[in-house]
Amino acid sequence: MSISKQTIISELVAKDYRTAAVFKQNKIDFCCNGNRTIDEACALKNIDTENLIAQLESAAAQQENTAIDYNTWPLDLLADYIEKKHHRYVENKIQEIMPFLEKIMKVHGDRHPELVTVFELFRDSSGELTMHMKKEELILFPFIRKMVKAQQDNSTVQAPFGTVQNPIGMMMHEHTAEGERFRQIAELTNNYTPPADACNTYKVTFSLLKEYEEDLHMHIHLENNILFPKAIKLEETLSVA
Repeated sequence: MSISKQTIISELVAKDYRTAAVFKQNKIDFCCNGNRTIDEACALKNIDTENLIAQLESAAAQQENTAIDYNTWPLDLLADYIEKKHHRYVENKIQEIMPFLEKIMKVHGDRHPELVTVFELFRDSSGELTMHMKKEELILFPFIRKMVKAQQDNSTVQAPFGTVQNPIGMMMHEHTAEGERFRQIAELTNNYTPPADACNTYKVTFSLLKEYEEDLHMHIHLENNILFPKAIKLEETLSVA
């Protein structure tokens, strides 16, 4: 795989998700703000571009037969996967994390006041993300499935919102908002590092938050960098009523 200074981050990660770990290590956003060149991202982070490219090439060269190539999946299958795996994960983990966060905020909030802000950010994110996923499940994903079927049947499809780019634009805007919330949470928690006086619940909560953020990054990556661009291209090939 050819990787250069002008390679677009989101396109590279879409082709080979193994490169995502390198971007994450270097604190470069590959999902919400992935539509930048490697050179632009390195300039913003004051990172040596050639060194980063070497890291990316090394990651891409690793042979992993177990790596899943989501880029080759049919769009209806990918939408189903995102809904069943990532949407259900978010719903379940919100119920698990919220009580823990509230508990450590009440017990440790006097010594660690940042926990109040972390709780508020996660609470707000939970509400917004829940509504966001319902919009995808009830409006966007069903239309993507209809487009796939229309392509198979060589038929037309009725677009209730003008073009698929309209709901996709809204979803991407909301992804950016959630990405920013978790950037703040990661900063407030020192990248989910428990303080010296942390109890076991404190440590478990931070571990759950870190896992949640990692899943969210993958979730947004699959949509922003693979599902959405391909849905837009598919619509362009169809007769949309």
